Amino acid sequence: MNAAVKNRIPGRTINRLTLYKRYLEYLLEMDSGNNYITSSELGEETHFNSAIVRRDLSCLGQLGQRKVGYKIDELCKTINKVLGLDKTWDVALIGVGNLGKALAVYRGFEKLGFKIVAIFDNDRFKIGKKWKGVKIQDMKYISKIVKQKRIKIAIIAVPFKAAQETADLLIKSGIKAILNLAPTRLTVPDGIKLRSIDLAVKLENLSHLLVRDR
Repeated sequence: MNAAVKNRIPGRTINRLTLYKRYLEYLLEMDSGNNYITSSELGEETHFNSAIVRRDLSCLGQLGQRKVGYKIDELCKTINKVLGLDKTWDVALIGVGNLGKALAVYRGFEKLGFKIVAIFDNDRFKIGKKWKGVKIQDMKYISKIVKQKRIKIAIIAVPFKAAQETADLLIKSGIKAILNLAPTRLTVPDGIKLRSIDLAVKLENLSHLLVRDR
C-alpha cells in the first residue's frame, strides 16, 4: 500500500480499522480453523453496519473475494501496515508520576509495536532508578537522548504547568508525534502529530450526562 492511499483514509475509518484489527488478531490467536471472515461477520462483532465495514475495507484495496470474504491473516497484515504497526516504534515517556509509572510497566504497548526506550523525570529521587529495565533520566538530557536514539514518538505525562514547555523541547529535539496526557491543551507547529487524552474531562462528561438524564 503506497503513501497516497494511506493519506486519503479518513480519520474515522482509521479508528474503526483499529477495532477490526483487534478482533482479527483475536481470531488468529484462537486458531479456529476458519481462514475467512465476511464484512457482515466483522461488522456484527465490532458493532458496525456491514456497509460501513465494506466501505472502510475498500480503502485498503481489492482484498475480499465475492461470497467468500476476507482472508483473516492478509486483512490483519494489511491493516497493520496502514496503521504503521508493521514495525516497532521507539517511544519516549516524560513524567513518572502515578500515570507515568503505569505506562512504563505496561507491556501491551510492545504487542502493538510501541517500545518505551527512554524515560525522563525531574524528581531527583526517581532519576537513576529503572522501570522494566529502562533507566529514568534527568529531563535535561531529553534532547541528547531523543536525537541519539532517533525517537519520533513521545508521551507527555507531566503536570499541566510543565506540559507546553516539555512539548516545545521534544519538538526541538526531533519528536514528530506526541500523545499528551497532561490536563491542558498544547500548541504545536504544523506537521507535528498531536493527540490529547484528558481522563478527568471524560469523567466530567459522564457526570454531566448522568445529571442531565435525571
